[in-house]
Amino acid sequence: MQPLRGVTVVALEQAIAAPYASRQLADLGARVIKVERPGTGDFARAYDSRVRGLSSHFVWANRGKESLTLDIKDPRGKELLLRLIAGADVFLQNLAPGAAARAGLGAGELRARHPELIVCDVSGYGSPGPYAGRKAYDLLVQAEAGLLSVTGTPEEVAKAGIPVSDIAAGMYAYSSVLAALLERGRTGLGTHLDVSMLEATVEWMGFPLYYAYDGAEPPPRAGAAHATIHPYGPFTAGDGKTVLMAVQNEREWRGFCTVFLGRPELADHPHYATNANRDRHREALGALVAARFAELTSAEAIELLGAVPVANARVNTVAEVWDHPQLAARGRLHEVATPAGPVPALAPPGPSSGAPRMDAVPALGEHTRAVLGELGLSGDAIDALVAAGVA
Repeated sequence: MQPLRGVTVVALEQAIAAPYASRQLADLGARVIKVERPGTGDFARAYDSRVRGLSSHFVWANRGKESLTLDIKDPRGKELLLRLIAGADVFLQNLAPGAAARAGLGAGELRARHPELIVCDVSGYGSPGPYAGRKAYDLLVQAEAGLLSVTGTPEEVAKAGIPVSDIAAGMYAYSSVLAALLERGRTGLGTHLDVSMLEATVEWMGFPLYYAYDGAEPPPRAGAAHATIHPYGPFTAGDGKTVLMAVQNEREWRGFCTVFLGRPELADHPHYATNANRDRHREALGALVAARFAELTSAEAIELLGAVPVANARVNTVAEVWDHPQLAARGRLHEVATPAGPVPALAPPGPSSGAPRMDAVPALGEHTRAVLGELGLSGDAIDALVAAGVA
């Protein structure tokens, strides 16, 4: 399914947020031309070398794109970029704050020339505002958005194990571009999208923000357990393996007491009869539940929880996720080509029919000659730009 075939995206992007957005567009069929620095490229290429010598971050966020190297600080490089943008549907960028505008690539200037163009700026904090000029990275935005304050243990805050602020901004940029393409189909006009990592992350903080509304106490940091619902979290079985389970309502609580704990009288115990009371007495109740888990193997615990039924899950390692039986049964793992050979990749969530578009992860500058050739440059002209370090 390639509903965006025929759509061209020029992406002056780096790190994760904007590349993640443009990768989603590429997965849906858009042509994404990724503009990178000659010689070094997107600095995420050098974050690590865990995927056959390639960066795990880069492989994840950049499949399906064409890599064009241009030095846009050189007038020749900038002119070529402007020509490329003139034929594009979307211009997506996440340079340092103010860098695009200083380079003559601000939304106002570009849309004055091309009213049909969709310009999407992804930044840490958006503009205007007192934080507009600040550099922002994922962990810093997690902190500013309050995410760190509700993540971790009572003793210590912790960041999420994945770059959630980058991902949140990338997904809002992606969905906003899709909406802008629909609107342009009706009006013929593009628009300016200003997506900030801060606002994307604060949107995802809706539950703790409202829970602590009007001066109320925020949800406590509870490690891997739920902060306000109990029992909901990890427990160690007798074989040393961890099982995560979640009681969500009073019907499940009664079944849990009868089938799993073997103590139906606890269902109406005044300390445990409502979630608010179970949460208030979570230490004592947690000890009871933990003792029962210790009597069972993890397989036995999962079987009993399923008989209630109460939702449960294994706490998989990242290595085990590659072999997850549900992903295998649904045929969700495919292969993508990379400069270092094929690697597995998850098909885009959502579409379930037809072969997904999962094109190669590009080598730095792999498509420079082809793209510049489309702009009408001769082979000799391209050679001269390469020799001068412009392309």
